[in-house]
Amino acid sequence: MGRSYAVKGRKKKRKLHEAAASDAGPLAVEAEELPLPEEAGGEDKGKDEEAAAAGEDEEEHAAVEGLPVVPRPVDAKRRPGAIFVLERACLEVGKVGKTMQILNSDDHANYLRKQNRNPADYRPDIIHQALLAIFDSPLTKAGRLQAVYVRTEKGVLFEIKPHVRMPRTFKRFCGLMSQLLQKLSITAVGKREKLLNVVKNPVTRYLPVGAPKIGLSFSAEKSVNLFDYVAKSSDDEPLVFVVGAMAHGKIDKEYTDDYIQICKYPLSAACCLNRICSALEQKWNIG
Repeated sequence: MGRSYAVKGRKKKRKLHEAAASDAGPLAVEAEELPLPEEAGGEDKGKDEEAAAAGEDEEEHAAVEGLPVVPRPVDAKRRPGAIFVLERACLEVGKVGKTMQILNSDDHANYLRKQNRNPADYRPDIIHQALLAIFDSPLTKAGRLQAVYVRTEKGVLFEIKPHVRMPRTFKRFCGLMSQLLQKLSITAVGKREKLLNVVKNPVTRYLPVGAPKIGLSFSAEKSVNLFDYVAKSSDDEPLVFVVGAMAHGKIDKEYTDDYIQICKYPLSAACCLNRICSALEQKWNIG
């Protein structure tokens, strides 16, 4: 007995539906995998957002991991070294949007004007350049740097260890300072050693007893040749140099033993510190 035409028709229709579904399946998958067309400038916008996110991740990673250190130089003879006190550094944390940032005249000018502040007074780049001048010098690499103290315009005092590797870029430096002023200390990578640490005022409590404290200012009445001045100093005790790290103004000379001018022209903090390091390197035959 032959098959009825109705059964054959139903089987044929079912096969046609299955074949159509199998053909449409890969096409649907391929359609889902195709990227949507981007708007004009969408690629650049995406790159900017990725760069910003990468920057935030990098800063967050640096904050979690801590600071790298350089191999600690050892002075076998344990001779006295140099101590630097950087006064009136403009490091102030402000809440910009949803984040806490170190305020500066380039990025936060409108924010500062709205609060009736002068953007020209917010120059954290000065202290960044000053610290790089110290830590990049042969004096530091030879192990003759004993300590660095920084006091901000707000009166916050913190210590920096001599074997710290300071951030090279200004953005990372500001991220580091923001973290320091909020958490009060920065540790080394993989260690508990505090490389930057907020300490109590005054700074004189941390300076060696009997060490001459020398303040430098363009407004000082006593003008000296720095190389001759340093050459005449004693080799048996460390030298403390007090330098301003602000755009305008004078340092507090109340705790200094001598107040000198080393140039007839105003010098930046970094230039002044380069001269001091060069004079000490010549006196101690470094480099």
